[in-house]
Amino acid sequence: MTLDARERLIVALDLPSVQAAERMVARLGDSVVFYKIGYQLAFAGGLPFAAGLIAAGKQVFLDLKLHDIGNTVEKGVESVAQMGATFLTVHGYPQTMKAAVNGRRNSSLRILAVTVLTSYDDADLAAAGYDMSVPELAAARAQQARDIGVDGLVCSAEEAAALRGIAGPGMVLVTPGIRPAGSASGDQKRVMTPALAIEAGADYLVVGRPIVEAADPKKAADAIVAEIEQATTK
Repeated sequence: MTLDARERLIVALDLPSVQAAERMVARLGDSVVFYKIGYQLAFAGGLPFAAGLIAAGKQVFLDLKLHDIGNTVEKGVESVAQMGATFLTVHGYPQTMKAAVNGRRNSSLRILAVTVLTSYDDADLAAAGYDMSVPELAAARAQQARDIGVDGLVCSAEEAAALRGIAGPGMVLVTPGIRPAGSASGDQKRVMTPALAIEAGADYLVVGRPIVEAADPKKAADAIVAEIEQATTK
């Protein structure tokens, strides 16, 4: 699968209302073709909005991180598949991943497993009861996802190179926590610049605040696309 630089950028519409999201999409115009919708917007009318984006020719990543009993996950994924979304996240627990793959069936929806949230570090895992490091847990979940037939992984760019060796060429790697040089890391603990993330093996980069909070979001998006283009043509 060959992607152009614009297709590799996913803009996170972490905004409080559909109206705010509509304004942002209008400002970004043709610079952005792929959008992520998470909890904040999804619970504020974002699912019908997502359907509208898809109808307008945009790609949509629903970042809902499903995790429940198998039947509930499977039926939820069946519904998402009917929307025409491109990506859907689930937490990387084996039972959840198996149910999501069953729910996806032969649709074009691709399931992404979240390995370890990019706001977590080793101390956070220890506090949650895990007796392993972030890289160890991410690797274990990547191997399980690959064996179950999940389509891709959400991971920190810091783990991308190691996980690519586990996932192989057939799985996509989607990396949040992307911050252009000089921008604030915010609440993310494992961050990387766009160029370094691409060089590490990421297929798609999720960028939120550095674009949607920029004085000129379109200019910010164009700059990141240019950086991706440069990194992929080295």
